[in-house]
Amino acid sequence: MARQHVAKNQQSCTSTANITSPTLVVDGMSCLCHWYSCMNWVCGGQWKEYIDVLKNWVEAFTSAGIELVFFFDGVVEEQKRPEWVKRRLRVNRDIVKIFNHIKEHGEQPGKQLSCLPSALATFTPLALRSLGQEVFCSVREADNEIASYARQHGSLGILGQDSDFIIYDSAPYLSVAKLRINSLTTVMYDRQRLCRNIGLTVTQLPLLACLLGNDVVSEEHMQNIRHNAMAAYRRTNPAPYSGPPQGQVVLAVAQFVRSLYVSEKEETGLVPHSLNISSSERELLKKGICSYFTPGHKDYELVDRSAPPCAFEKHVSPEILKACREKHVAAKGFMVYSVVCAGVTECSNSLEDEEDKELLPQAIVYKLCRQRVYGLLLLKKDGSSVDVPAIREWFVFPGNPLKEADTVHPVPINIPCTAWILLIYCGQPSLDLLWFSSGPEVSALRLAAFLTVFDCLDYSDLQGEIEDTLLAALCLITYIVFQTWHEMGVAVAQW
Repeated sequence: MARQHVAKNQQSCTSTANITSPTLVVDGMSCLCHWYSCMNWVCGGQWKEYIDVLKNWVEAFTSAGIELVFFFDGVVEEQKRPEWVKRRLRVNRDIVKIFNHIKEHGEQPGKQLSCLPSALATFTPLALRSLGQEVFCSVREADNEIASYARQHGSLGILGQDSDFIIYDSAPYLSVAKLRINSLTTVMYDRQRLCRNIGLTVTQLPLLACLLGNDVVSEEHMQNIRHNAMAAYRRTNPAPYSGPPQGQVVLAVAQFVRSLYVSEKEETGLVPHSLNISSSERELLKKGICSYFTPGHKDYELVDRSAPPCAFEKHVSPEILKACREKHVAAKGFMVYSVVCAGVTECSNSLEDEEDKELLPQAIVYKLCRQRVYGLLLLKKDGSSVDVPAIREWFVFPGNPLKEADTVHPVPINIPCTAWILLIYCGQPSLDLLWFSSGPEVSALRLAAFLTVFDCLDYSDLQGEIEDTLLAALCLITYIVFQTWHEMGVAVAQW
């Protein structure tokens, strides 16, 4: 495919200077479970082993002359929150099975019950950047950004594991689940062949996807339509169907979609008028169909691409907002963009035993740490929290039913005036100063702010004496110990 892609570009380019290496756009979220192949996955922590896996994976493509561009989910859109919650609760049930297996057999279960570390999606983009790869984090639905990038840049293909990629009118969709990295072979899902087999055009695929159910239009919304389509299909195709049940549903709904367009020779609008649904369902279908449009599509102007209003716009400077977005898109940070711009953040499942009441959930242990980070981001120099909206946290931990987000308020950072270089900076530091200024005093202030977040200001003398990674680990362990003691003391006092 890469050689054919280069040959095609050579024919269309007037100058060899314009010829670039074939680029494969990678859906990073779909690859995590394939990359994380560490044997002792229950204990975790095999960072160097994981880095080696990523390095070898990348080199397999680059040695073949194929450049890679990675995309990761940067936000969870509110319309997808119910599905996010449903998946997190399902994983919680799997985690219960994991701990039951460990207690019964004294060893970790097989891969069928494996659970990815909760921070894997956060740190993998940083790992790939350290390997010199181009990495992006999405500010909207990642699938659309991936398809848009692949179409605009004439990419070789999209490597992932999401059926939506065959719906987008974009680059060829390649399966990461079927990928054999040693030979660089996989399965390509052919969009044109799919259309020929089910009797639809490429432009009709988005309606098909919405009627089958996707991230915008849930399966429940269009259940009656699918039921009626199945009944009609069986009447016209009485012969027994030998394929998988889901395949028959696709054929039935495709036949239904064809009938809608046959009855309307001059169809205008996104949803055929002959489709008998309520006005609210029609608007939902339009929204779902538009979610598959990428730049260059004839109806792309119908897509609402306006930037959502910033949740805390009046509490941070325009320069901070701009830097937040740029760092987020370039995968140079995490959490800050979603907190400042959306006022919400989340953490996925962790391997925590809900029956073990002695160990506190990590979400509770790190809560004060997060509140201080929120304070650094949002509170003014005087530490005032007047009119600062609370941050909404969706953190998965035992006992949290995820019915609604937890509201968490920022806590001010108070840096004491203990060193002469900090005399003019003590108290609540300015985020603009921390991010955009330079000099030894500012460097000292950044260190003091970091240490204060973990209640470890006494460790300031250790900088330069030990490696930064060891200092960070020391702060983390100290914080965990003292915070655990504090929480347990509070619980005992309340008891």
